[in-house]
Amino acid sequence: MSLDPTKLPDPPMPSYTFTVYHRDVFEKSKFKDYDSLLENRLARCNARARYLASVLESQNGAQGGEMLELVPKSTDIFYGGGEYVASFLIGTQMIKNYLLIDTGSDLVWWQCGPCVACYKQDQPLYDSIASKTFRIIGCNRHALRCRTVDPAFHCNQENFECRYDMIYADHSQTKGFIADDVITFNLDHRPVRVTFGCSKDQTGEKNFSSFASGILGVGRAVQYSLPSQFGGHVMSMCLPPFYSGKGSVLSFHTSKWPRATSAKLLFNYRYPSFYYVNLYKVFINDREVPVSPSWWKFKPYMSGGVLVDTGTSFTYFPNDFYVVFRYIFREEVQDIPMVENPNKPFDTCYKDDPSGHGLFFPVVKLYFGSVSSSTMLLLEKERVVINYRGLYCLAFVGWDRDQSVLGMMQLQGVGLTFDTLANTLSFDIDACD
Repeated sequence: MSLDPTKLPDPPMPSYTFTVYHRDVFEKSKFKDYDSLLENRLARCNARARYLASVLESQNGAQGGEMLELVPKSTDIFYGGGEYVASFLIGTQMIKNYLLIDTGSDLVWWQCGPCVACYKQDQPLYDSIASKTFRIIGCNRHALRCRTVDPAFHCNQENFECRYDMIYADHSQTKGFIADDVITFNLDHRPVRVTFGCSKDQTGEKNFSSFASGILGVGRAVQYSLPSQFGGHVMSMCLPPFYSGKGSVLSFHTSKWPRATSAKLLFNYRYPSFYYVNLYKVFINDREVPVSPSWWKFKPYMSGGVLVDTGTSFTYFPNDFYVVFRYIFREEVQDIPMVENPNKPFDTCYKDDPSGHGLFFPVVKLYFGSVSSSTMLLLEKERVVINYRGLYCLAFVGWDRDQSVLGMMQLQGVGLTFDTLANTLSFDIDACD
C-alpha cells in the first residue's frame, strides 16, 4: 500500500517551557509583614494602570498604512515592571537569568555587559563578548528586523546596529541594540536562539528590580515578541498564587490543560500587542450586573474593550459599571457588617468575625460571548476578596477610563492558554496544582 506524502501529518513543533515565579518570592524578605508587601504590590498595580491608561488614550496608536509587518507605530513610553518572572540560561556561559513577563509588550531585553551603565542585579551579569553564540543583528543585512517605524528604534548609520532607546513611565530608561543568542531552558535543557535587546545603558537604577535583569515581552504583536519568534500560535501559562512560593510554567506550542472555559481573543489593530477578550455578562452569585453586552465592545477609534494583563494585579472596571457591580456585591453579602476602609483603593470591606465563624462571600461569574457553562469563568474566595490590614475587601477596582483590565488577582492559579490561530483564551481553574 502506498502513502500519499501530501497527507502525512507534520511533526509536532518543539515545546519551549520556562519556569515561572511570582516576584514576591524574591522580594518578601525586604518587607516587615504581609501588609507592607501587599502595599508595595498595590503601588506597582497603580503605576501599571496609569501606564496602560496613558497608552490606551494616547494619540500614538497606529494610523492607516503606518505599518511594518503589520506592526503599527507604538507609544514611546513603556512600563518596566511586572508581577511574574521567567527563568532560563543565557549564552555559552549559561548565565541564570530572570526576566519580568509582560503580555503588553513585544520586546525581550536584558542587561548586557560590558555596560555603559547597568543597575545592580542579584544574578551574574550576562557578558555578550564572552558568549561564543552571541551575534549582533545589523540593520544593513536584516533591514526588516529593525523596527524603524517605532520611535524607540533606529538604524545607526555608522555601524548599522539596530538601536533602541526605551523610556519608561517612571522616567527610567534602557538603551541598547538588537542581537541574538542561544538560551537554554532549565527544565529540559533544550537550547534555542532568540532575538533580544542587548541593553547596555540603564538610567533610573532605583526603578529597576535587582532580582530581574530585563523584560520578557510576550505580547501578541509580531516581530520581536517571543511567541512570534517561536513561530507557533499556542502560549500557555499558569501564574502561581501570590503567596504560594511555588514555581509554575510558561510554555509555547503546547498546553497541558483541557481548556474548560474559553473566551474569544479580539484583535485591536491600534494596540496589537494586547490580548483583548469578549466579555459578555457579569453575575454576582445569580444576579446579573445589568448592563448591555455592547458595553464591553470596542468603541470608536478602538477604545474601550477588556484586556488581560499579567502586569496588573487587580481587575479594573470603568466607574459607571463598578458602582453597580459594587452595589450588588454589597447586597449579596449576608450578615457581615461593612466597615469603612481608609486605605485606598478598596472601598468595600468587612471585618473578621470575632466569634471565629467563617466568612462567606459571593462568587463572581464572568461570561464570554454567551451565557453557558463553557464560557463561564467562576471566581470565588481569594479571587474575589483580599485580606488587607485585618479587613476582607472586594478585590476589584473602579477607575475613570472606558477600558477594563482583567488582572492577575482574579487569575492567580488559573491555567491560561492563548491560541492566536483559534483566537481563543482558555481558562482552567486551579491548574497550577
